[in-house]
Amino acid sequence: MGIAGNGASNSVQLDAGAANADLLIAVTAQDELNIMCCLVARKLGTKHTIARVRNPEYAEQISFMRREFGLSMAVNPEYDAAHEILRIIQFPAAIKVDTFAKGRIDLVEVKIDEGHPLCGRRLSELTSVYNVNILVCAVRRGDEVIIPSGDFMPEENDIIHITAPHSELAAFFKKLGIAEKRIRTVMIIGGGKIAFFLARMLASIGIEVKLVESDRERAETLSDQLEHVMVINGDGTDSDLLIEEGIDRVDATVTLTGIDEENIIISMFAGTRSVDKVITKVNRFDMVKMLTSIGLDCIVSPKNIIANNILRYVRGLENSAGSSIQTLYKIVDGKAEALEFIAADSFDFLGVPIKDMRLKKNLLLACIIRGGKIIYPHGSDTIELGDSVIVVAKSDEALRDLEDIID
Repeated sequence: MGIAGNGASNSVQLDAGAANADLLIAVTAQDELNIMCCLVARKLGTKHTIARVRNPEYAEQISFMRREFGLSMAVNPEYDAAHEILRIIQFPAAIKVDTFAKGRIDLVEVKIDEGHPLCGRRLSELTSVYNVNILVCAVRRGDEVIIPSGDFMPEENDIIHITAPHSELAAFFKKLGIAEKRIRTVMIIGGGKIAFFLARMLASIGIEVKLVESDRERAETLSDQLEHVMVINGDGTDSDLLIEEGIDRVDATVTLTGIDEENIIISMFAGTRSVDKVITKVNRFDMVKMLTSIGLDCIVSPKNIIANNILRYVRGLENSAGSSIQTLYKIVDGKAEALEFIAADSFDFLGVPIKDMRLKKNLLLACIIRGGKIIYPHGSDTIELGDSVIVVAKSDEALRDLEDIID
């Protein structure tokens, strides 16, 4: 239902039903207006509020805003996108990297190229052959999503999703012989908010950053704000400029202009210059399938990241009395979900061996974290009170609670 009007107006919010709403989400282009919308909604009786807050100056005040303004959650698509890109740069063998259990477990997306060591090898053999604890939890094969069993064998062009501690993943890729060299130099094309956050993050961990921005005034501002970053005022679509500024010598290129088509073209050019890692930002996530077909696998969509963050919060609200969702990621083009639950005393199968549970089909119990110990569950293992439980399932299952894994 659509209502035309100022979202910060109490009369408009009353017409929209804010007084009886469980949740209000304010995502206008203005941070201050979003915060005002949430303040009005809370005064009218809305139980929960989420505001998009993008200004870097406000980023350090989020805890204050949540405490004093009653914000349930603040989302910053640019900051979160920069953080996702940072994770990819720190693990260059992966297309995408997500984390669970406060960073203890990584979920990485890897493409099986021609001649890949995993082609034709049963997943049940990986632990014994490579002496590592990893789990392949989902596979994209064409338009199909597969929750694999131990007998599954990856094929060329599959996209596989692996869960494991970071150290185990690093050891696994090294034993496969596909571990990439550490990224030490990065060229960023575009000087928006994502570029600002990312350049600051990279510089803070000692990575050399060169940033290209076409607007002179913005370039000067970034140069003042980013002390250890080289800022170039120039057109990022100018191939001669990129070559002159050393695109052939960087380990990674990140395209972050405000125009998807520009990012795609620049990324394709970077691929022809043998840049080890090319990361492309797109706002239209429906373009991802097209981009992967032309060799651009590492795609970041700020809108998609924030949609997932809000979805995780909303799904958590639905089961606040039970084993609530702590982390949620859409994977395999949104056709599957990886979720982290905390086992509460309401879970009827605490202490029951997994072999005695009637788990749903197309669902994988990927990992249990208990007191910092990581357990890859077998039939005799159990889920205990307070465990973090990571589950991978097809999206049509729409899991909301740990109870939902039981058929």
